[in-house]
Order: sequence, then C-alpha cells, then structure tokens
Amino acid sequence: MIRHLVSIIFLLIISCSPIRKYQALPEVRAWETDIQQFEQLDNSETYQKDAILFAGSSSIRLWSTLEQDMAPYPIIQRGYGGAKLSDFVVYASRIFNPHPCRAIVIFIANDISGSDQDKSPQEVAGLFRNLLKTIRKTHPQTPVFWIAITPTASRWKVWPQIEKANNLIKDICDNQFDTYFIRTDFAFLNEASQPIDNLFRSDRLHLTEKGYAVWTNIIKNEIKKIVPIAEVEIIAHRGASFLAPENTVASKSRPVRLDSR
Repeated sequence: MIRHLVSIIFLLIISCSPIRKYQALPEVRAWETDIQQFEQLDNSETYQKDAILFAGSSSIRLWSTLEQDMAPYPIIQRGYGGAKLSDFVVYASRIFNPHPCRAIVIFIANDISGSDQDKSPQEVAGLFRNLLKTIRKTHPQTPVFWIAITPTASRWKVWPQIEKANNLIKDICDNQFDTYFIRTDFAFLNEASQPIDNLFRSDRLHLTEKGYAVWTNIIKNEIKKIVPIAEVEIIAHRGASFLAPENTVASKSRPVRLDSR
C-alpha cells in the first residue's frame, strides 16, 4: 500500500515537472545536436577548474572576443543560437554538470520575442527558477550571474513584457544565495529611452563590436565584485623579475555571506 502511494506521488511530481512539459517539443529537441557538440568538447578539451562558464543564446555564441575580453579569467563558452530558457531547463545538467567552474554567467533572450509562442513574464521567471534549482544540485556554492535581457529595436514592441521578466528574475536573484542580476538596459538606451542603433547589428538584435565592449565593461565589473581576479606579485630575483608558483599570491577568498540569500 505504501509502495503504491509512493509511486502515485512520484508520477504526480513527474507529470507536473516543467522539464517534462518542454522536453518533447520539436523546438527543444532541435538543439540536441548542439548539446552533443558541447559534450564532445567536454570529452576532448581540458578546462581549468577555476574557469567562468558563459552559457546562453546566440549573443554568447557570437561573442568572438569573449576570452580576451574576460582575461585574465579563464573562460568556457557554451552558447547556441535561438536558445530559450525552455531549452535550458531540459539540457542544463548536460551543459553545467561537467564543469566545476568558479562562476556561471547566463544570458538567454528568446523566450519573449514578439511571436505567437511567446511566454509570459511569469513563465520566464519560473523557468529561470527551475534552471537555478538544477544548477544548484551540482554547483551549490558557485556564484551565478544572470545578464538582463537587452532592450533591442527588433523586439521593442514587447519590451514592456521583457522588462517585466527582467524584474521578476531580479527579484529571484535578490533572494537567492550567491545569485546576481546584472542590469544592462541603462547602457543600451539613449536619452529618449530608445535602443542605441550603433550598438546593434543590422538585424537590430545582436551586438556589434561596440555593443560587446559595453557589455564587457558592465559584466566584468560585476563579476570582479564577487570573484576577485588573482593578484600576482612580481618578485625581483638576482636583478630580474620573474613569476613562479611560489611567488604568486592566491586569489582572495570571497567573504562569507551572512545573510539568507
């Protein structure tokens, strides 16, 4: 009797799972090849355990200068075009689990785009919460940064809904341990509160080189507040300066968080 009851409860939990709702969708299954390519990289490449993992949609994939822009932080880049949070809740464990990284940075911007399949801001926030729950199973102490969805001219008609989703996600971040919301809208809007054209490509959606420079400045500064760059002391030895493991100063430890976030 007890075993039968447990089975029923388990089936109810599974049937209500957000992952189950999305995993059979063709638009989610379409990314299987991309995820397999990530897994091939995981098997063939060696990544530093203190790397920062950047994951998300095409703006992460197209960030060709990410490694240079984030130096001296070592980087792992996992972006695929058209990604949505409804994909990431399905594939999250395969993207994040293989990497014992120093921090995780996420940007996903396609759940609200002006199409008939758009999700509500509440649904987007719920998916983010589910994604964070999955990440915390294997990365309980790793800082997680969410980059706010950018205001763009191509999706300006739905900016109010996007802004609402941003605010709901910020509320979640503000109440979770080591989870941070990176606001960016102020840097991409002009004095008339319209998207700044030269920060975006001709599609009025993806960033130009100038746009990535703006992103880099904001994102890197926010990461530095939580994940200090290792300080290296150059020691003079017999008239020459040199670097050696015994002459390096270890990365500062992040202060222990005393609040309940």
